Parts: sequence; C-alpha cells; structure tokens
Amino acid sequence: MAKQKPIINIVFVGHVDHGKSTTIGRLMFDSGKVPPEELEKLKAEAQRHGKAGFEFAFIMDKFKEERERGLTIDLSYQKLITNKYEATIIDAPGHKDFVKNMITGASQADAAFLTVAAKEGVQPQTKEHIWLLRTMGVGQIAVNINKMDAVGYKEEAYKKTKDDVSALLKQAGYKPDQINFLAISGQMGDNVVKKSANMPWYKGPTVLEQIDLFKEPEKPTDLPLRMPIQDVYEITGIGTVPVGKIETGIMKVGQKVIVLPGRTGKGVSGEVKSIEMHHEQLPQAEAGDNVGVNIKGIGKKDIARGDVICDAAKPATIAEEFVAQIAVISHPTVIAKGYTPVFHVHTGQTPCQFVELIEKTDPSGQTTKNPDFLKNGDVAKVRIKPIGNMVIETQATNPHMARFAIRDAGATVAAGVCIEIKAKQI
Repeated sequence: MAKQKPIINIVFVGHVDHGKSTTIGRLMFDSGKVPPEELEKLKAEAQRHGKAGFEFAFIMDKFKEERERGLTIDLSYQKLITNKYEATIIDAPGHKDFVKNMITGASQADAAFLTVAAKEGVQPQTKEHIWLLRTMGVGQIAVNINKMDAVGYKEEAYKKTKDDVSALLKQAGYKPDQINFLAISGQMGDNVVKKSANMPWYKGPTVLEQIDLFKEPEKPTDLPLRMPIQDVYEITGIGTVPVGKIETGIMKVGQKVIVLPGRTGKGVSGEVKSIEMHHEQLPQAEAGDNVGVNIKGIGKKDIARGDVICDAAKPATIAEEFVAQIAVISHPTVIAKGYTPVFHVHTGQTPCQFVELIEKTDPSGQTTKNPDFLKNGDVAKVRIKPIGNMVIETQATNPHMARFAIRDAGATVAAGVCIEIKAKQI
C-alpha cells in the first residue's frame, strides 16, 4: 500500500453569498473529483429550483432544504487529493443563524480560506469570522478575493479588498504580509484549479496550489487522547458510533477510555472496540483524524454531542469554575458580573456565568483591575462558573481543549481561552 499522504483539514469561511460553496464546487469539478455527467444533473436541478448558476454550490450543498434556500446550513465535507495532501475540505456556513456550526467547524481546521467577494468587500461577518478563526487557533489563512469577474478582473478592485481585509487580519493578530491573497472567480473558474488568462497582473497561486502551500499540521500525538463527539449514530450490526475529530493523542483498538461528562456527569467507561475512517476499519487513529468509533459498554443513551472521549488513565477535567482570557467581539451593550451566555467549547455548549471580572485592558492599552463591566474591544481576565458539566482544559495543559466562543441571542459576543481551572470532584 502506498504511503498515505498527510491529512490537512481546510475550512472555507466567509460572508453569505460571497461564493464559498461555488468555489469549492469548482475546485472539485476542475480537479476531476466530480464527473461532468454529475454536474449536468446538478445544473438541471439548479435551474429547476430557479437557481441557475448554482450548480457548483450544489456539489457541497447536498441537503434538499439548502438547495431550495440556496444556503449552506450544516458543515459539509469533501475529500480532495492534491500533490502533497489528502485534504478534507470543510464548507462552513456564512449565514448568521449558522455561526454555531462555523464554530465547531473552525475548531476542526488546520488552515482556512477566508472568502471575500471583490465587489461587496468586507462585511460585518468577515470580521467575526477572522476573530473566530483566531480564537479557535487556526494559524494558517489564505484569502480568496472572489467574484473578480464581477469587477471586470481589475487589479484596483483586488487591491482595495486586499487592503481592507489586511487591516482586519492585523487587528486580530495575523500578519497580512505572510498571507496569500488570491484573485479568483469560483463561478468562472479563474485561478481555482486553472491559471486565469483574465488577470495577467496576478502572479499568485491558484486555490489548488495554495492548499499545498499550507504547512503540514503538527500532530499533537504526545498529548493524552481527546476526542470531542460531534454526533452519535446508531449503526445496524455495529451499535452506537460516536463520530468526531481526534483533537489530541492516539486512539487504539482495545484502549480503555472514559467519556466525559456523559449523561450522569460522572463519566462513562468503556473500551475501544473498533475505529473507522472513510469506511475503513483501522487498528488506530491519531490527532487530526475524523473517525467513527464503537466503544464496548457504551450505548446511545449514555453519551451525546459535546462529550469528550478521553484516555481513561489521563482524563480531562470537568470544570467547577475556571479563569479565562477573553476578547469581547460584539456585545450590544456591556458585560457585567452575573451575565450568563452560552459557551461553545470544542463541540459542547454550556451556559456559564461570569462570577468575577478580574482585570481588563481596553483597546487603547489602559488596564483596570476589577472593572464594573466589559465592552467591545476589551481583552479581559474573568472567572467563569459553568451551569452544568463542561469539559475544558487549560491552555498550558492542552491548547486544543482550551478555546471557546461565547454566544448570546444568535451572535458571537466574545471568544477566549481557559488559563486556570478548579476541577469538579466526580
């Protein structure tokens, strides 16, 4: 068997209608992943739905409801083999209601393409997505300046969008001079797989080439096993199969595991019976792999999305309370003690209360101890009490399990990392 290429998970994010799904569809089609007859079928279906020109997007938007609404609701995955990688392409929703999925999507990504349409330029969500990628620890980004056909393939339009996006990236702590900005048209196929003749001024990579320019992700295999559960399936002949991405460590058949917090909040123990990836049974899987796993002694009622499969010898912590460093991104008013929004950590969602505001630094660099409130732009150290069972670890122990986003009334209010934990006794 030929040596498997390294796996890289790449998420496409961006404002609704800026052409993420179309770009990915084009990438799949032009690289030969989708046969022409399949595209013809999708073309006919797109026209039937009154969505002529949406056929490339339909490659990713498999769900009927999404086709009718022309929106990407859940995360869809596609595999693409490049010269260097076996890439899993994740299409993350750009629409407001779906940022929740975007968060669990970003937490699974090694690299990201931020898609911004040249004509519309930066949108409020563009900023939100950049902050989310930052907090979720996605260090590698490329920017697709899309729909270049709509601006007559003009370099000035590209430059303007590039400057605007660069300013936002800089604010979030990225270095724009180390980021590639691609001039593309997903719909027309310019610089997706094939070099475009319409933009002789553009000397950068195509989308396909950019995938291979991303650095190979380091695999945190030396940390203990952590696999946050994305979904739990009941599969005939196998039984209960939780699926998700192994964040850290190695999972082996026969390994003793504990799933935390589990239905009881005290964890459920079991033994790994089988591991499956892309419909193949494996003796072991490691950090970065998206797998389905069957665990002896654990049924569908015992576990749910948001639980974490851990090495039984080195389990994660369930927090009684914790101290976090957060950045307030967009709160309509101010955040004060007693505020109880929902925290999204790995695949889990738990309401948590702000019990103490320890200190804050405002955008001008001014630091205040025990402030009365926090507002947009503030970076603060806060003490948080989960209302319920929340599995989280400190940045120092396991950075992959320390990041979270804070959401309230359908918007991302803040994002942060856990720096100290008082563990719950279970």
